[in-house]
Amino acid sequence: MSHHLLEGKKGVIFGALDEKSIAWKIAMKAYDEGARFTLSNTPVAIRYGEIGALSEKCQSEVIPADATSMEDLTRVFTRSMQFLGGKVDFVLHSIGMSLNVRKHRDYDDLDYDFFQKTLDISALSFHKMLQVAKKLDAINNWGSVLALSYVAAQRTLAGYNDMADAKALLESIARSFGYIYGREKQIRINTISQSPTRTTAGSGIKGIDGLLDFTDRMSPLGNATADECADFSVVLFSDLSRKVTMQNIYHDGGFSSMAMSMKAMTQYNKCLEEEENL
Repeated sequence: MSHHLLEGKKGVIFGALDEKSIAWKIAMKAYDEGARFTLSNTPVAIRYGEIGALSEKCQSEVIPADATSMEDLTRVFTRSMQFLGGKVDFVLHSIGMSLNVRKHRDYDDLDYDFFQKTLDISALSFHKMLQVAKKLDAINNWGSVLALSYVAAQRTLAGYNDMADAKALLESIARSFGYIYGREKQIRINTISQSPTRTTAGSGIKGIDGLLDFTDRMSPLGNATADECADFSVVLFSDLSRKVTMQNIYHDGGFSSMAMSMKAMTQYNKCLEEEENL
């Protein structure tokens, strides 16, 4: 059911790939709530993903871009303003990639060229995006910018590797740029720390089933789904959140505030009993 929260709003959504991606869900929800927007991803992602179908559903336009390229980002915002007929009101950054994770490099044995690419793609792209938008004056006053983060920015999570450093940098950029953009243009910048989610990229992570089960048992409300993240993102894009900025907001069913839940402890005890009976 639509509440028309984004009626008349315009935006740019980076990172939608297919129906499993959170950015795809956010785009669909934003469209249902009355928004118009452009979509952007890398040429390779556009070629192998399904973003064209999303564009048709949302009456949008796809603008290919490398989010680490200032030239490409300039083209995205310039073309978006042309297509939408003016400045935008919201921007979503849903971009992340680590070659160290893909190549199974341990954190104490990183390839530093890969590490630099992780930071550039997953975090510095956010700063570049904001810097380009500000120089082009592409976002309306009281606009909203949102990036997707993860609890590993604050808590060590085995296997998340250099992506944890990238997410920590991403959140720092949101605070530092949020101060400047808020002071000068009343534009708010926030990050959402989402529950682990079975996206196309996430499904390929070793141990994802166990992680999803553990966090679901630990969270008093259970894991937050991609659809629920889309609902929350739309609220942050809307005028209902005009004074929320420079925040990392946990959208994880309460997981980030837990130490041990009864469900998780019960399962842990069962595993101990099974081990003792071997």
